[in-house]
Amino acid sequence: MNYKTLARTISLVENEVFGYKEILQHLQLPTAKVIGITGPPGAGKSTLTDALVGAFVADNKLVGVLCVDPSSPFNLGALLGDRIRMCNWYNHPNVFIRSLATRGSLGGLHPHIIEIMSVMQAAGFDYIIVETVGVGQSEIEIAGLADTTVVVVVPESGDEVQTMKAGLMEIADIFVVNKSDRPDADSFVTNLRQLLAPTYHNTIWQVPIIKTIALQKQGIDELVNCIQQHLQQLTYSEKKYWLLAERAYQIIQQERMKDVDKMALLSAIKANYQHANFNLFQFVNSFFF
Repeated sequence: MNYKTLARTISLVENEVFGYKEILQHLQLPTAKVIGITGPPGAGKSTLTDALVGAFVADNKLVGVLCVDPSSPFNLGALLGDRIRMCNWYNHPNVFIRSLATRGSLGGLHPHIIEIMSVMQAAGFDYIIVETVGVGQSEIEIAGLADTTVVVVVPESGDEVQTMKAGLMEIADIFVVNKSDRPDADSFVTNLRQLLAPTYHNTIWQVPIIKTIALQKQGIDELVNCIQQHLQQLTYSEKKYWLLAERAYQIIQQERMKDVDKMALLSAIKANYQHANFNLFQFVNSFFF
């Protein structure tokens, strides 16, 4: 695989260079399985991703990694810090790592993540791991992208899990309690099982909870086995069609919004905000209709 060609193609798609749509329309049928890694900040998502890469590489698999970092809402720049934790794989022939910024996207992913993912899926990888910014009630886009979604939490996440419960219950295919050597890990797992219990009725897949210590590579083999089991049952699930429909919806949404210029909005708001009784909804109505 020519990683330079892959990297340049991703850049063409990311920057919407003329002709990129034709490239997308001629992609081969995707074969790579997509694994989404998400969870609250500080849960150890990057370290867990690094451990998963190691497990797949040890099995002689080709692995692509997309790390999405948060962007500044003002200049859309980002500190792509995930690469620091994955420095072992920079030059490995079986691993390709690409860092992306959210560029203001609210869902924790890059605005062209579906297109970039399709390019990588057609590149011949066995697995593609997508690590997102974080997770919350509205930040569940990863569920529409990944074949298997792994939600990573830590024993201290009790309050966060309660706060984000609805979103987490919907998107998690596998729960990972990382840093499980910390105090109260077992009681946290027990409480999490109780929260998940209502979701087990009338479902083919019962969401497992895996305890890991990613820094020490503990629990990684069990996690890999769970991921593979879920990917196998996905072939016979309606979720596959739902995933494709969700991706199609997001692509259509992007196309419909293409003529909306955020900088033009900014200039118009600056010009109108000085007037008394500025109303955002009146402004939107007059701007577009």
